[in-house]
Amino acid sequence: MPTRPPLVLSFATLTSNFDRFAVTPMLLLIALALDEPLATAVAVASGYFLAYGLSQPLWGLLSDRFGRLPVMRGTMLAAAVGGVVSALAPSLTALVVARVVTGACMGAVVPASLTYVGDTVPQEHRQGALSDLMAASAMGTALATAAGGLLAGFLDWRAVFALPAICAVVCVVLLRKLPEPERAQAQGVRSHLMAVLTNRWALLVFGLVFVEGAVLLGTMTFLASALVHEGVDVAVAGLATAAYGVGVWVFSRLVKALGSRLAVWQLIAIGGASMFVGYLVVTTIASIATVVVTALLLGGGWSFMHSSLQTWVTSVVPEARGTAVALFASALFLGSAAASAAAAYFAERGSYGLIFGIAAATAVPLLIVAAACRHRYQTRVVARGGPPSVGGRAA
Repeated sequence: MPTRPPLVLSFATLTSNFDRFAVTPMLLLIALALDEPLATAVAVASGYFLAYGLSQPLWGLLSDRFGRLPVMRGTMLAAAVGGVVSALAPSLTALVVARVVTGACMGAVVPASLTYVGDTVPQEHRQGALSDLMAASAMGTALATAAGGLLAGFLDWRAVFALPAICAVVCVVLLRKLPEPERAQAQGVRSHLMAVLTNRWALLVFGLVFVEGAVLLGTMTFLASALVHEGVDVAVAGLATAAYGVGVWVFSRLVKALGSRLAVWQLIAIGGASMFVGYLVVTTIASIATVVVTALLLGGGWSFMHSSLQTWVTSVVPEARGTAVALFASALFLGSAAASAAAAYFAERGSYGLIFGIAAATAVPLLIVAAACRHRYQTRVVARGGPPSVGGRAA
């Protein structure tokens, strides 16, 4: 039995994350090149993110019905076409439409990869395998935030859209050599949905990841803006926040090493504490140093807490795992979008300390509830013969 994800899935995950995050540092360049206001050009990013999040339940249902790999190959091929159209788009309207289509298709990659790991890797090795995928995801995020703007400046912003399109085609070819995993069967779309939506543990994990998305991803969006507000150059602010990707990669290696020694609820608690301390650091003053420290600690929060929640959701409804993972991912991005929208009013007024302070305060009940519920799941479900925890450990 495999203990690590196939390399092609790691490459696909890296490609998806690069495509998702590369647009942020290019928005001003796109606005200038297409002679549009920056506020209008933001739709290039927001349309992508919205389509990315909302499409995931559909891909999860289809992957449960038709298989993980057919869905990945089809969506990545469509995303490649969308990337090429993005690179050639003559107007902002055409670019927004192309990015929406690309985002909707790229939204299938990470959930399908996570589900493939859930289908093929034994429970005792699953958190380590998911940490490997998380490292690839972090590498894509770091490359996008650090290199996306540089590539756009030295070459052309259109080239940044073409690069992941080429990588997506390579993934489609390589995925043909990967075997389709066996999966538990639940008959029909309605059965998949009902199996997930009537499972109280699944609903609990969705709620937890919604709050995690709000605290971590939604609030983290404003780290670079806080630096710019303090007079830091945009490029430098982007590089400072790219420390998040480095943090995810480093701490994901640590999670893999500690996974056999600590219970899952302990990993969750460490992740929540890292998020709390991270936002506490930047609440008082936003400087390059504090933002780098915060970004690194948020990478630790993501590695410890999110990998644990990911592992949890792959086991709660095994007969509809693809649907559960996709709804999990949607809850994450909806939480992120809700927090970003709610904090925009305060960011416009420069109240970044208040935004980060609220995030730090919210991280405390999140870690307490998540750790306590995971401990209860371990003792009540696993002890009664339900799905085992990672490594088969008692929590």
